[in-house]
Amino acid sequence: MTDKINLGFIGAGALATTLSVAFEQNGFHITAVSSRRFESAKNLAERLDQCRAVVDNQEVADSADLVFIATPDDVIPSVASQVIWRKGQMVVHCSGADPVDILNPAKKAGSQTGVFHPLQTFAAGLDENLKGITFAVEAEEPLLTQLKEMAQILGGNWIQLKSKDRAIYHAAAVFACNYLVTLADIAANLWESIEVPRDKAVLALLPLMRGTINNIESIGVTNSLTGPIARGDSGTVKKHLAALDNIDPDITKLYRELGLNTIPIAIGKGKLDKSQAEDIERILKQPILQPECE
Repeated sequence: MTDKINLGFIGAGALATTLSVAFEQNGFHITAVSSRRFESAKNLAERLDQCRAVVDNQEVADSADLVFIATPDDVIPSVASQVIWRKGQMVVHCSGADPVDILNPAKKAGSQTGVFHPLQTFAAGLDENLKGITFAVEAEEPLLTQLKEMAQILGGNWIQLKSKDRAIYHAAAVFACNYLVTLADIAANLWESIEVPRDKAVLALLPLMRGTINNIESIGVTNSLTGPIARGDSGTVKKHLAALDNIDPDITKLYRELGLNTIPIAIGKGKLDKSQAEDIERILKQPILQPECE
């Protein structure tokens, strides 16, 4: 049943491109795609078999059984309110943080509404592999079952969320994905301060980051923790704080906060005793006193 329905995409960015190509490769027909920039819709349609690039979102809705709204989050409500939906049609948005209720104009018209959010990062110009990722779905039946089946057809897993939980779910994803980029940027900047070129810094740090992610996958989060806090090495923590204070006190604050959140993980690993944990917590909570100039 699932592979017989016609799909349409409103939005033609990296997310829409990845999903539409993957769906077509798994037996779905993409009837039409629209975008604020017609050139983007045209480029995507050319990659799909018998798919039309259109200017009007209404043309996508009129041609498809299930419409994916894969626009920036802030645009979804206006798209939902401007299109004339039909009874029995399925309308799904792809936002991680927004509830299904932003599609209420479609629901009032008799459409089934839902959320289909792939928990993956999509970089422009790259075709991401969806196999093994998790899709966060939300809908009423029978659309809920439909979305679960579609996630599995793409080779993924699914979790069912309630609207009230979506913001926390998405914030967790930001920590795991977006802020990983931020931490890499901070680390590269620190190496630049000791005259290591940024490109060399990134190349040097990437294997370390990959190794950590591989460890998390193979032995779990807690057992993957290494470093001075995991070892109870308070002297190294003091040296870090003093050095960072000389470069950027704001980075020192971040180091302190992350360190305090690391202590419970280190205790859970079983390598940090109570006395060591209290010592490191005290150090992280107290400002480093810089020596006065003579």
